[in-house]
Amino acid sequence: MRFKLTLQIQPDAMGRELPINYQYPLQAAIYKTLAQSDLDFSTWLHENGYQFSKEKKFKLFTFSNLIVPQYGINKERERLIVKSDLVTFYISFLPEKSTQKFIQGLFQQQTIQLSDYISGVQFVVREIQVMPPLVYHPDMVFKTLSPICVSCRNDHGRMDYLSPVDPRYELGLLTGLLARYNTIHGQPFSGEPYCHLHLLSEPKSTLVRIKAGTPNETRVRGYRYKFKIDLPDELMQIAYESGLGEKGSLGFGMIG
Repeated sequence: MRFKLTLQIQPDAMGRELPINYQYPLQAAIYKTLAQSDLDFSTWLHENGYQFSKEKKFKLFTFSNLIVPQYGINKERERLIVKSDLVTFYISFLPEKSTQKFIQGLFQQQTIQLSDYISGVQFVVREIQVMPPLVYHPDMVFKTLSPICVSCRNDHGRMDYLSPVDPRYELGLLTGLLARYNTIHGQPFSGEPYCHLHLLSEPKSTLVRIKAGTPNETRVRGYRYKFKIDLPDELMQIAYESGLGEKGSLGFGMIG
Protein backbone atom coordinates (compact mmCIF):
# COMPACT_ATOMS: atom_id res chain seq x y z
CA MET A 1 0.00 0.00 0.00
CA ARG A 2 1.39 3.34 -1.09
CA PHE A 3 1.07 6.73 0.59
CA LYS A 4 1.97 10.30 -0.28
CA LEU A 5 3.13 12.44 2.64
CA THR A 6 3.12 16.23 2.53
CA LEU A 7 5.55 17.83 4.98
CA GLN A 8 5.59 21.45 6.12
CA ILE A 9 8.97 22.86 7.07
CA GLN A 10 9.46 24.43 10.50
CA PRO A 11 12.36 26.81 9.68
CA ASP A 12 12.49 28.40 13.14
CA ALA A 13 13.21 25.02 14.73
CA MET A 14 16.38 23.95 12.93
CA GLY A 15 16.72 26.01 9.76
CA ARG A 16 16.48 25.06 6.10
CA GLU A 17 19.74 23.15 5.44
CA LEU A 18 19.21 19.46 4.81
CA PRO A 19 22.08 16.97 4.33
CA ILE A 20 22.35 16.04 0.65
CA ASN A 21 22.68 12.42 1.78
CA TYR A 22 19.40 12.41 3.72
CA GLN A 23 18.36 8.81 2.97
CA TYR A 24 19.67 7.36 6.23
CA PRO A 25 18.17 10.12 8.44
CA LEU A 26 14.83 9.67 6.65
CA GLN A 27 14.94 5.92 7.22
CA ALA A 28 15.72 6.56 10.90
CA ALA A 29 12.76 8.97 11.14
CA ILE A 30 10.45 6.33 9.66
CA TYR A 31 11.63 3.73 12.18
CA LYS A 32 11.25 6.22 15.03
CA THR A 33 7.67 6.98 13.99
CA LEU A 34 6.86 3.28 13.83
CA ALA A 35 8.35 2.74 17.28
CA GLN A 36 6.30 5.56 18.83
CA SER A 37 3.05 4.00 17.69
CA ASP A 38 3.71 0.28 17.71
CA LEU A 39 6.98 -0.88 19.24
CA ASP A 40 6.37 -4.51 18.37
CA PHE A 41 5.82 -3.71 14.70
CA SER A 42 8.90 -1.48 14.57
CA THR A 43 11.05 -4.13 16.22
CA TRP A 44 9.79 -6.79 13.81
CA LEU A 45 10.40 -4.57 10.81
CA HIS A 46 13.84 -3.42 11.91
CA GLU A 47 15.24 -6.63 13.37
CA ASN A 48 13.61 -9.30 11.24
CA GLY A 49 11.58 -8.04 8.32
CA TYR A 50 10.51 -11.08 6.36
CA GLN A 51 13.38 -13.49 6.93
CA PHE A 52 14.44 -15.48 3.88
CA SER A 53 17.46 -17.16 5.46
CA LYS A 54 19.81 -16.62 8.38
CA GLU A 55 22.05 -14.60 6.10
CA LYS A 56 19.46 -12.53 4.27
CA LYS A 57 16.53 -10.49 5.58
CA PHE A 58 14.06 -8.29 3.77
CA LYS A 59 12.45 -5.13 5.08
CA LEU A 60 9.54 -4.89 2.70
CA PHE A 61 9.02 -1.18 2.37
CA THR A 62 10.58 1.59 0.35
CA PHE A 63 10.40 5.35 0.05
CA SER A 64 11.08 7.91 -2.63
CA ASN A 65 13.46 10.82 -2.79
CA LEU A 66 12.12 14.01 -1.28
CA ILE A 67 10.28 16.15 -3.82
CA VAL A 68 11.37 19.72 -3.08
CA PRO A 69 9.79 22.27 -5.48
CA GLN A 70 12.30 25.03 -4.70
CA TYR A 71 15.79 24.36 -3.46
CA GLY A 72 19.45 25.32 -3.65
CA ILE A 73 22.63 23.25 -3.42
CA ASN A 74 25.76 24.02 -1.41
CA LYS A 75 28.24 21.53 -2.89
CA GLU A 76 31.10 22.48 -0.58
CA ARG A 77 29.07 21.80 2.58
CA GLU A 78 26.98 19.05 0.97
CA ARG A 79 23.74 20.80 1.90
CA LEU A 80 20.33 20.85 0.24
CA ILE A 81 18.75 24.25 0.94
CA VAL A 82 14.98 23.82 1.24
CA LYS A 83 13.40 27.05 -0.05
CA SER A 84 9.82 25.82 -0.41
CA ASP A 85 7.53 25.50 2.60
CA LEU A 86 6.04 22.16 1.52
CA VAL A 87 7.94 18.98 0.63
CA THR A 88 6.46 15.63 -0.40
CA PHE A 89 7.61 12.03 -0.61
CA TYR A 90 6.07 8.59 -1.14
CA ILE A 91 6.33 5.55 1.08
CA SER A 92 5.09 2.07 0.28
CA PHE A 93 4.64 -0.95 2.58
CA LEU A 94 4.18 -4.56 1.50
CA PRO A 95 3.45 -6.20 4.91
CA GLU A 96 -0.24 -6.84 5.47
CA LYS A 97 -0.26 -5.07 8.83
CA SER A 98 0.39 -1.71 7.19
CA THR A 99 -3.25 -0.97 6.49
CA GLN A 100 -4.62 2.44 5.60
CA LYS A 101 -5.87 3.18 9.11
CA PHE A 102 -2.61 2.05 10.71
CA ILE A 103 -0.29 4.15 8.55
CA GLN A 104 -2.49 7.24 8.44
CA GLY A 105 -2.81 7.23 12.22
CA LEU A 106 0.91 6.61 12.52
CA PHE A 107 2.19 9.60 10.56
CA GLN A 108 -0.56 12.21 10.82
CA GLN A 109 0.73 15.40 12.51
CA GLN A 110 4.03 13.71 13.36
CA THR A 111 7.18 15.80 13.64
CA ILE A 112 10.05 14.55 11.49
CA GLN A 113 13.63 15.71 11.93
CA LEU A 114 16.23 15.02 9.24
CA SER A 115 19.72 15.98 10.32
CA ASP A 116 23.37 15.06 10.64
CA TYR A 117 26.19 16.51 12.74
CA ILE A 118 26.23 19.72 10.66
CA SER A 119 22.62 20.79 10.15
CA GLY A 120 19.08 19.59 9.75
CA VAL A 121 15.46 20.43 9.03
CA GLN A 122 12.32 19.83 11.06
CA PHE A 123 9.02 19.04 9.33
CA VAL A 124 5.45 18.43 10.41
CA VAL A 125 3.35 15.94 8.46
CA ARG A 126 0.42 18.01 7.18
CA GLU A 127 -1.28 15.45 4.96
CA ILE A 128 -1.09 11.76 4.18
CA GLN A 129 -2.90 10.44 1.11
CA VAL A 130 -3.58 6.85 0.15
CA MET A 131 -2.54 6.26 -3.44
CA PRO A 132 -4.81 4.09 -5.61
CA PRO A 133 -3.56 0.55 -6.24
CA LEU A 134 -1.76 -0.08 -9.47
CA VAL A 135 -3.59 -1.96 -12.22
CA TYR A 136 -1.01 -4.43 -13.48
CA HIS A 137 -0.60 -5.29 -17.13
CA PRO A 138 2.26 -6.44 -19.38
CA ASP A 139 4.95 -3.98 -20.44
CA MET A 140 4.48 -1.48 -17.64
CA VAL A 141 6.19 1.91 -18.12
CA PHE A 142 7.75 3.50 -15.04
CA LYS A 143 10.25 6.07 -13.88
CA THR A 144 12.45 5.82 -10.82
CA LEU A 145 11.32 7.81 -7.77
CA SER A 146 14.57 6.86 -6.07
CA PRO A 147 17.70 5.25 -7.57
CA ILE A 148 17.60 1.51 -8.28
CA CYS A 149 20.53 -0.43 -6.84
CA VAL A 150 21.72 -3.80 -8.18
CA SER A 151 25.03 -5.26 -7.02
CA CYS A 152 27.20 -8.26 -7.80
CA ARG A 153 30.24 -9.58 -5.93
CA ASN A 154 33.40 -9.47 -8.04
CA ASP A 155 36.40 -11.84 -8.08
CA HIS A 156 38.07 -9.84 -5.30
CA GLY A 157 35.11 -10.27 -2.96
CA ARG A 158 33.96 -6.68 -3.31
CA MET A 159 30.55 -5.47 -4.48
CA ASP A 160 30.20 -3.96 -7.93
CA TYR A 161 27.15 -1.77 -8.49
CA LEU A 162 25.75 -2.63 -11.90
CA SER A 163 24.56 -0.22 -14.53
CA PRO A 164 21.20 -0.96 -16.21
CA VAL A 165 23.11 -1.61 -19.45
CA ASP A 166 25.10 -4.43 -17.80
CA PRO A 167 23.95 -7.85 -19.14
CA ARG A 168 23.68 -9.11 -15.53
CA TYR A 169 21.27 -6.37 -14.47
CA GLU A 170 17.97 -8.04 -15.46
CA LEU A 171 18.95 -11.24 -13.68
CA GLY A 172 19.80 -9.24 -10.57
CA LEU A 173 16.34 -7.62 -10.58
CA LEU A 174 14.61 -10.96 -11.11
CA THR A 175 16.65 -12.80 -8.48
CA GLY A 176 15.70 -10.24 -5.84
CA LEU A 177 12.00 -10.36 -6.70
CA LEU A 178 11.93 -14.18 -6.63
CA ALA A 179 13.65 -14.24 -3.24
CA ARG A 180 11.12 -11.80 -1.81
CA TYR A 181 8.25 -13.82 -3.28
CA ASN A 182 9.65 -16.92 -1.56
CA THR A 183 9.88 -14.99 1.70
CA ILE A 184 6.30 -13.70 1.56
CA HIS A 185 4.60 -16.90 0.41
CA GLY A 186 6.88 -19.47 2.02
CA GLN A 187 7.45 -21.24 -1.26
CA PRO A 188 9.18 -20.59 -4.59
CA PHE A 189 7.38 -18.82 -7.41
CA SER A 190 5.55 -21.51 -9.38
CA GLY A 191 5.00 -19.61 -12.61
CA GLU A 192 7.39 -18.78 -15.41
CA PRO A 193 9.95 -16.33 -14.01
CA TYR A 194 10.93 -13.59 -16.43
CA CYS A 195 12.06 -9.97 -16.38
CA HIS A 196 12.40 -7.90 -19.55
CA LEU A 197 13.72 -4.38 -19.02
CA HIS A 198 13.77 -1.77 -21.79
CA LEU A 199 15.41 1.57 -21.08
CA LEU A 200 13.51 4.63 -22.27
CA SER A 201 16.07 7.20 -21.10
CA GLU A 202 19.79 7.43 -20.42
CA PRO A 203 20.51 6.03 -16.94
CA LYS A 204 21.90 8.63 -14.51
CA SER A 205 24.25 7.39 -11.83
CA THR A 206 23.70 8.50 -8.22
CA LEU A 207 26.19 7.83 -5.42
CA VAL A 208 24.58 7.96 -1.97
CA ARG A 209 26.67 8.14 1.20
CA ILE A 210 25.07 6.29 4.09
CA LYS A 211 26.01 7.65 7.54
CA ALA A 212 28.06 10.29 5.72
CA GLY A 213 30.98 11.79 7.60
CA THR A 214 31.08 9.06 10.26
CA PRO A 215 33.47 6.10 10.73
CA ASN A 216 30.64 3.81 9.57
CA GLU A 217 30.12 5.59 6.25
CA THR A 218 29.31 3.38 3.27
CA ARG A 219 28.65 4.32 -0.32
CA VAL A 220 25.88 2.90 -2.47
CA ARG A 221 25.43 3.54 -6.17
CA GLY A 222 22.07 3.46 -7.89
CA TYR A 223 20.66 4.61 -11.22
CA ARG A 224 17.72 6.79 -12.16
CA TYR A 225 15.93 6.30 -15.49
CA LYS A 226 12.64 5.81 -17.30
CA PHE A 227 11.90 2.28 -18.41
CA LYS A 228 9.44 -0.35 -19.58
CA ILE A 229 9.37 -3.63 -17.73
CA ASP A 230 7.59 -6.92 -18.29
CA LEU A 231 7.07 -9.13 -15.23
CA PRO A 232 4.54 -11.68 -13.98
CA ASP A 233 1.75 -9.88 -12.09
CA GLU A 234 2.79 -11.32 -8.72
CA LEU A 235 6.36 -10.06 -9.14
CA MET A 236 5.17 -6.72 -10.50
CA GLN A 237 3.22 -6.15 -7.29
CA ILE A 238 6.30 -6.84 -5.19
CA ALA A 239 8.38 -4.48 -7.35
CA TYR A 240 5.80 -1.70 -7.08
CA GLU A 241 5.06 -2.02 -3.38
CA SER A 242 8.51 -2.80 -1.99
CA GLY A 243 10.86 -1.50 -4.68
CA LEU A 244 13.03 -2.82 -7.48
CA GLY A 245 16.57 -3.97 -6.80
CA GLU A 246 18.24 -3.82 -3.41
CA LYS A 247 18.18 -1.63 -0.27
CA GLY A 248 14.55 -0.56 -0.56
CA SER A 249 14.33 0.28 3.14
CA LEU A 250 17.22 2.73 2.66
CA GLY A 251 15.27 4.64 0.05
CA PHE A 252 16.31 2.84 -3.12
CA GLY A 253 14.26 1.28 -5.88
CA MET A 254 10.92 3.08 -5.62
CA ILE A 255 9.17 3.31 -8.99
CA GLY A 256 6.15 5.25 -10.16
